[in-house]
Amino acid sequence: MKRYLTALFLSAALAGSVSLRADEHEHHSDKHNKRYYDRDARDYHEWNEHENELYRQYQKENRKREREFAKLNRKEREEYFRWRHHHPDMDRR
Repeated sequence: MKRYLTALFLSAALAGSVSLRADEHEHHSDKHNKRYYDRDARDYHEWNEHENELYRQYQKENRKREREFAKLNRKEREEYFRWRHHHPDMDRR
């Protein structure tokens, strides 16, 4: 009987630690924003809420239809990055 209780206790402890580890991984991965490489400027753009606001402004100024940045093709992304590099003062709001 004692062996069964010990096995049950160890199983419960292992299951609990695995579920906590999975939750920690999900929370940790949420903190990392997507990065996009700008081939012309040879730099990366971290996609966060600030960059998303600037992208929406770019869409309005250039009369682009609203589309998610991740769904743009390479040419469209490069157009945005060129615009973005011509508006560097917007980084310091």
